[in-house]
Amino acid sequence: MGKKRIIKTKGGGLSAELRARAVSRLPKRRLDSGIIFIKATYNNTRVTFTDNEGNAIIWASSGSLGFKGAKKSTPFAASKVSELVIEKAKQIGVKDVDVEICGTGGGRESALRTINAKGLNILSVKDTTPIPHNGPRPKKPRRV
Repeated sequence: MGKKRIIKTKGGGLSAELRARAVSRLPKRRLDSGIIFIKATYNNTRVTFTDNEGNAIIWASSGSLGFKGAKKSTPFAASKVSELVIEKAKQIGVKDVDVEICGTGGGRESALRTINAKGLNILSVKDTTPIPHNGPRPKKPRRV
């Protein structure tokens, strides 16, 4: 058996091939404004860009960018995902966005900060995380 070859990637997580493939597929139509939905769970972060009617135009998740396991739910992965979606959105002419955040994961704030830092005009931020009001019905008392 020969010596094992180890190939190291630079940058810590995001391969250039996956990023180039994700940016290459762009929609044909032009938009001025839209809605960005951020779904941050404990296992993953998904960012979707839709038009004002809610039809999905662009989407990305930390799993689709090549992050695996526990790294998918990190703030770094969330910022990379939102950065990719913003980059695509700018290429189709988007300037103004509304943001809706759902979930309690670690990437919700970093994704929003990335959207703000990349120069899109944020019109509103809405939190649509479901909140339990009374919970499920309690168990019956145990009879001994």
